Amino acid sequence: MIVAGREYGRARVPAHVNRTEVRAIVDVSAIQQAGRRVRENVGRVIVGKDDVVELLLVALLCEGHVLIEDVPGIGKTTLAKAMARSLGCSFRRIQFTPDLLPSDITGVSVFNQATLQFEFRPGPVFSQVVLADEINRAGPRTQSALLEAMQERQVTGDGVTRSLERPFLVLATQNPIELEGTFPLPEAQLDRFLLRLSLGYPEPDEERAILRRYRADDPLADLQSVVSADEIVRLAALARQVYVHPAVEGYIVDVMRATRDSDVLSLGASPRATLALYHAAQALAALNGRDYVLPDDVLRLVEPVVAHRLIPGARMRLHGEGVAGALREIVAQVPVPVEENWAGRGGT
Repeated sequence: MIVAGREYGRARVPAHVNRTEVRAIVDVSAIQQAGRRVRENVGRVIVGKDDVVELLLVALLCEGHVLIEDVPGIGKTTLAKAMARSLGCSFRRIQFTPDLLPSDITGVSVFNQATLQFEFRPGPVFSQVVLADEINRAGPRTQSALLEAMQERQVTGDGVTRSLERPFLVLATQNPIELEGTFPLPEAQLDRFLLRLSLGYPEPDEERAILRRYRADDPLADLQSVVSADEIVRLAALARQVYVHPAVEGYIVDVMRATRDSDVLSLGASPRATLALYHAAQALAALNGRDYVLPDDVLRLVEPVVAHRLIPGARMRLHGEGVAGALREIVAQVPVPVEENWAGRGGT
């Protein structure tokens, strides 16, 4: 069987897996069509990054958050704005700086002399798409102000808990090569991000297309929404109904456990990472028009979902080896299950 460009031995599905499982068929055509509209709309602004846009849609359907690591000028902010406008969602940008305070993100209570009462003025986190630009430039206290919002989708201040609108997507950026005056995100906060992505430099043909596209004006100014916020919430719930074969479930667990047993990592993937990979695979399958998950979906998502949650061991740090390369080697050693009926409709 050929999976993600590699040939694996025929690892049989465990005997205890029920091959005659009967399940309801989920119509994911609405998710596929919505994803296609968003990709085409964002493609009017962003050139040649279809795979990144697809992963952003995965995060949106999972109601997760994305960390984009790349050098300045690649188009991270433009991508975030294009996504927000395509989704018909409110958008706010927070420029993280060393003097940024937690209240600058979450909001502050202000005394109203007319009513003689304190009134809460919501901060920029009370938006549906939030761009946290250069998140590693703010101090740990300010970074942690996003934790509750990202995980619980709520903000607590002055003893009052306020819910955030849905959908709620945080797109955080950081420059991986400029470390002076920055505060690296702690592992606990990195684990809150569903995906970590990198845009990378465009190909020569793509860069020429950028020059032609932006020659006269900025196409972002005329971008209109193609999906409503309410539709996104409904499609996110539908994506959770995508079928995952027991053998694929076992494969996800095996990959996660292999990271914990690896002697080159000091910390493997957490159960939160397992659940994140599971839901992300469901979303990716739905975006591709399938109501069932393939092992290919899992392999496609392992690195962006898991790599940033791992901590390298002393040997890796000594030799300057990357976590992503170690993860690929670990995944390559886990047998991929072979099954001709991933849809779970009858026996094989």
